[in-house]
Amino acid sequence: MDTLSIIAAERTDYQLSFRPLCVTGRALVFPCDAAGRVNIDELSDAARNKYFYARAVVGREFSSPVVAPVR
Repeated sequence: MDTLSIIAAERTDYQLSFRPLCVTGRALVFPCDAAGRVNIDELSDAARNKYFYARAVVGREFSSPVVAPVR
């Protein structure tokens, strides 16, 4: 599997991960709370754009996001 693209403005205890549907794609990972809510105000402009893009193409380029604790 390809390495993850970690896009984080701050460290949190959970992360929201959008996994690519194609084998050659890269996952996008964002800091979130236990319910999967991302504080978009804390993201950089680039990260915010990638977050909105990932949400818009779920089912076409990315699988549904998964919330997981940060290891």
